[in-house]
Amino acid sequence: MKKVKLGSSSLMVSEVCLGSMTWGIQNTQSDANEQIDYAIEQDINFIDTAEMYPVPPNKETQGDTETIIGNWLAQSSVKREDLVIATKIAGGGVPWVRDAQPITGDAIIKAVDNSLQRLQTDYIDLYQLHWPNRVTPHFAKHWPAKIDPNDVNVEQERATVLETLQALDECVKAGKIKYCGLSDDTPWGVSEYIKVAEQHNLPRMVSIQNEFSLLHLKDWPYLIETCVFEDVAYLPWSPLAGGALSGKYANGAKPEGCRWTMVQRNGIFRDTAYSHEAIAAYQKVADQHGLSLTQLSLAWVYQLVGVASTIIGATSMEQLKEDIGAYKVALSEDVLGDIDAVIKEFPQPF
Repeated sequence: MKKVKLGSSSLMVSEVCLGSMTWGIQNTQSDANEQIDYAIEQDINFIDTAEMYPVPPNKETQGDTETIIGNWLAQSSVKREDLVIATKIAGGGVPWVRDAQPITGDAIIKAVDNSLQRLQTDYIDLYQLHWPNRVTPHFAKHWPAKIDPNDVNVEQERATVLETLQALDECVKAGKIKYCGLSDDTPWGVSEYIKVAEQHNLPRMVSIQNEFSLLHLKDWPYLIETCVFEDVAYLPWSPLAGGALSGKYANGAKPEGCRWTMVQRNGIFRDTAYSHEAIAAYQKVADQHGLSLTQLSLAWVYQLVGVASTIIGATSMEQLKEDIGAYKVALSEDVLGDIDAVIKEFPQPF
């Protein structure tokens, strides 16, 4: 599997990143061990997690995913320096994580130490801000007038950016983290962090992970253009739209134990009539070209210009093998043309 440089960092990461958010609720320690071992066998060296995981998040399991990865690291013969481990600090709004308070400098210092302890490692390769303190157009808030930018105190946001980078700088200098990244942010957020970092000689954000799939294309082209020009790695998460682009929810199906059968922090916002029509249309394209819907959907994201590494997740080894296998699927011009036709018909299904 090809390795790419993670933005302006010196880290070389596989073009597929192993996500972990189901480990601890839908998956056990044993399941996670098997997934990590298989991913490494497929030349994947990039693992993404978060202090808030597993999901759906709750007080009783918060932090368990990092603990599971730490347990694997403690017993594995794989050299730590051969892996790129990424984790995230939760933003405000989760009652059992720092009493729902926003990200602050002090919170970062404490959260980094807690993640290091759970992960049983001396350093974190990539430390990310799970979501900004301000409200952003993510999690179905991308429709017009869902948020009002005028409600944001811009000077306060800039002060927060500076405080955040100063705390991250302290962690970098202490050897606790190597590089920093964003998640669920916008072109303004990326640009602001870069500008403040340059002004004050502080760590530069090297990556951003946002939701991106054939059902959720809002980052193309504006955020991805920013990432390419500023040498920030773009890392799509949920490239199967929470599993919807596997086809598992077709015709109203709700398989037991799947994401849409569980209470979600932000609701099942991808479950719309337009989403199901779009999924059916993509399924038709996949069938016409002898592909599974999963292969079609993932291969399209893997190969899209501007995408650095795609974060995948699975609850079974069968799913994981198909997800990783899609990396080798070549999409012809005919397939891409048919996909484009569906995109134009359903540009924003949810």
